[in-house]
Amino acid sequence: MFETDLRDVVQRSATGALPSGAEVDEIVARAHARYAGLDEGDVADYIPILAEADPAWFGLALVGVDGGAHVAGDVGVAFSIQSISKAFVFALVCDELGHELVHERVGVNNTGLPFNSVIALELNDGSPMNSMVNAGAIATTALVPAADDEDRWRRVREGLSRFAGRRLDVDDEVYRSESLTNHRNRALARLLQSYDRLDADPDATVDVYTRQCSLAVTARDLGVMGATLADGGVNPVTGERVVSAEACRDTLALLASCGLYERSGEWLFEIGLPAKSGVSGGLVAVAPGKGAVGAFSPLLDPAGNSVRGQRACAHLSRSLGLNLFASDPAPAAAVASTNEGVA
Repeated sequence: MFETDLRDVVQRSATGALPSGAEVDEIVARAHARYAGLDEGDVADYIPILAEADPAWFGLALVGVDGGAHVAGDVGVAFSIQSISKAFVFALVCDELGHELVHERVGVNNTGLPFNSVIALELNDGSPMNSMVNAGAIATTALVPAADDEDRWRRVREGLSRFAGRRLDVDDEVYRSESLTNHRNRALARLLQSYDRLDADPDATVDVYTRQCSLAVTARDLGVMGATLADGGVNPVTGERVVSAEACRDTLALLASCGLYERSGEWLFEIGLPAKSGVSGGLVAVAPGKGAVGAFSPLLDPAGNSVRGQRACAHLSRSLGLNLFASDPAPAAAVASTNEGVA
């Protein structure tokens, strides 16, 4: 789909740095203009408040590891972070507890099923499989080291705020709406508890998770948060180290395989970037060592991923050489030098 849509866009190699700031500004503006009129998809309505989103909203931001932001459209419109929060809580937990424990307790394999699947838990003997689906995210939130539930919430909010480079606050209207309708998440938490996969109280953990998903962000915030992962855990705007480079590596590896749920393989094949979507229309895609794209548009495909956000990311990936798998042949002189002395 994306390949066909971008036949007129030259594919750049992922080798090297981003182009000049002015060129990036132009390419971001072009990607936004190209898809601003696209009206495919539907606004999410299973959380009632999300159905009120304006389907015309579309914000696009690319933030480099130098802290520079290149933006177009509705980058100042706030929306709830939703499932994108999973990636950054996972990074915080990996940083605190380490690679092995999170791998063992939660897992890193794609379920191949929808993000809120109960069947996936039952089929895998209670294993959440990965932190990007709801069961795994609830289990991961429960792993945040804390004295009690309020302390856990404080640590989650402060951690995500450090990623964004500013204090993030809960959208109370979204939180109330989700709290009244999150029956499946409460069921998932109790099912995790029945398999001894959840140490904390299930209802309290779901409440922290719901508040986590209700944090208000903008497309620019997502760009900064993603760029922090791209910069080895250092926020390129504030200069603060948020998590270790190892935690970033683990997070990006998981996003590459599981970030867009059952569409993750198609996404990686077409766009070639670790990414995470949210049902409010947010999307973050990370190019390690270069920066990240933050996008917001509420029109979603059947898997719950922003339609305009995906198309714009595909355009930027190709135009800016972000695809991790796109490379040019090595110069002949370099190949000859490498092969010197080889029998």
